[in-house]
Amino acid sequence: MAKVNFDSIFIQHPDGTLEPRQRIRVGGVEFGPGVRFSKGASFAGIDFTLFVEHDLEVDEENSALVIKAIYK
Repeated sequence: MAKVNFDSIFIQHPDGTLEPRQRIRVGGVEFGPGVRFSKGASFAGIDFTLFVEHDLEVDEENSALVIKAIYK
């Protein structure tokens, strides 16, 4: 596992949307570049827009980053 900065995983667009820089998985949901989401969008119960300044704990599995934890 590795602790990484939020901005190394997500692009923050000027309109406030987020987009993963590579394939990610959280819970059973996997998505990648080209998928934009905004505040209120939840993946496995997590609204990532609420954690923009936080670090994330990740593992890499099958070319996807698996988000395991969010540091506060």
